[in-house]
Amino acid sequence: MWSAPRWALAVLLAVLGMLGPFSIDTYLPAFSGIATSLGATPVQMQQTLSAYLFGFAFMSLFHGAVSDSLGRRPVVLWGLAAFTVASAGCALAQNIGQLVLFRAMQGLSTGAGIVVARAVVRDMFAPTQAQKVMSQITIYFGVAPAVAPIIGGWLFVHFNWHSIFWFLTAVGVTLWIANYKLLPETLHITHRQPFNARNLMQGYWQLGLDPRFLLLALASGVPFNGMFLYVLSAPVFLGEHLGLAPTQFFWFFLLSISGIMAGAWVSGRFAGRVAPKRQIKYGFTIMLLIALINMGANVLFKAHVAWALIPVAIFSFGWAMMVPVVTLLVLDLHPARRGMASSLQAFIGSVANGLVAGVIAPLVMHSTVVMAASSLLMMCVGLLAWIYVRRRWPEIGQTLVHPSP
Repeated sequence: MWSAPRWALAVLLAVLGMLGPFSIDTYLPAFSGIATSLGATPVQMQQTLSAYLFGFAFMSLFHGAVSDSLGRRPVVLWGLAAFTVASAGCALAQNIGQLVLFRAMQGLSTGAGIVVARAVVRDMFAPTQAQKVMSQITIYFGVAPAVAPIIGGWLFVHFNWHSIFWFLTAVGVTLWIANYKLLPETLHITHRQPFNARNLMQGYWQLGLDPRFLLLALASGVPFNGMFLYVLSAPVFLGEHLGLAPTQFFWFFLLSISGIMAGAWVSGRFAGRVAPKRQIKYGFTIMLLIALINMGANVLFKAHVAWALIPVAIFSFGWAMMVPVVTLLVLDLHPARRGMASSLQAFIGSVANGLVAGVIAPLVMHSTVVMAASSLLMMCVGLLAWIYVRRRWPEIGQTLVHPSP
């Protein structure tokens, strides 16, 4: 199915999966400009984020399930086509209501990339190789959020905020063409699930009642928000608390994404050498320690750009070290429904992201101390979920493939 080098497939899938965070990070530097242009309040601007994230979360329930029935390739191509149309709609928006609507449409479509990409990896590779590919995807995937705010800030300063969404429209067209020509169909026709409501509901019921699945999804998805909170609060955290100009936001993204890339690289090096449970333990230990240090520093000192960005980068490193392994553990719980498992995992993480964007971030972004405390608490949710899994089902994490109960 894929005759080119393995890293080339990782690049294709990473670029496909990066569309989601790219759609967020590119327009963040233009928040104030969009608000002024459309006469929007800060709360309304935050709704452009939460609408996107809730749209992503809702449709994530179906991308993977549909790909289990119709194949991976059609879902990706239709998702990219819808994203391209929605991006053009954002560029043409004349008021904040229209922008929120088209941002929601973007969210409904972008989940196809990251959800299906995970399933494609496990379709094609054995567990150890899959971990290496998943780690490579995370490394390449990390480049996009670092570059996105640089591009967004440059477009906003030299043109206008509309140009950011025209740029995303062009990205959508380019990705559609690339995937149409290069992406193979990895789900054999004999492995496809019947496409009907009864079969879908049976799958959702099977996964939704599996406590192992729910806890592992929490362990991977919720800690991410310990870092994502700072991304969502970037206009206030970077602009007001740290006094950075929009064109300087890239320093924050550069550091945090460097942490993700380094953590993913370590995860790939650990594949086949370090037991998954130990790798996950290392990741959570790093996140816990740095979250406590970040909390203490913000209590004792006023946040300053000289040090306030470093804890987020280290936290990102710990998260990226453990998340490829947890993701593969989730996908292998029910091998016949990997697409649906990827969908539900993305849904759980996206609901958490949407709550952080729409509720938590607006409530805590006024204080760096409260932000640090919120980051710590979200990491602890994931940590407690993993601790319970390890105690209740000790066989999970011994290897990447574990027996069903």
